[in-house]
Amino acid sequence: MKNYLVLTIIADDVPGVVERVAEAVKDHGGNWLESNMSHLAGKFAGILLVDVTAEDQPRLLEALAALRDGGIRVIAEASEGGEESERPRTLALSIVANDRPGIVEEISAVLAKNGVNVEELETTCERAPMSAMALFKLTARIRLPEGLGREELRLRLEELSGDLMLELNGD
Repeated sequence: MKNYLVLTIIADDVPGVVERVAEAVKDHGGNWLESNMSHLAGKFAGILLVDVTAEDQPRLLEALAALRDGGIRVIAEASEGGEESERPRTLALSIVANDRPGIVEEISAVLAKNGVNVEELETTCERAPMSAMALFKLTARIRLPEGLGREELRLRLEELSGDLMLELNGD
């Protein structure tokens, strides 16, 4: 049985944050498997998956907690999960629209109502090249439930707004 820790990290965005977390993981028997980290508003935030034996886990958790003294907060959640035996269809979703308050909630509500699981999500806002309007951009990796087709989901998302441009790619 695999023994995983899912770690959430937040710190001021300064050099050495990743190195200090990686050092604690390595020095206490952990194996850094996957991660997604970003700079947001002067902070560094990330999530990562670590494989660690049950024997090494308490020492690793202590080392990660000690990072708080250096301004790095780590929240750890144990998980026995991991590989899924049979993966439903995974698609890449890309959306561009005029930015407006609530757009993430609108999109996520359509996905949740249709039983779609969001595996990865990234959003940005930027100025349109030919105008000063803000453009909202979303990229995500999603899993469709049995019985929901790509085109059916496309139609349901397109009902949100006439300015919504989207692509669904994958199997």
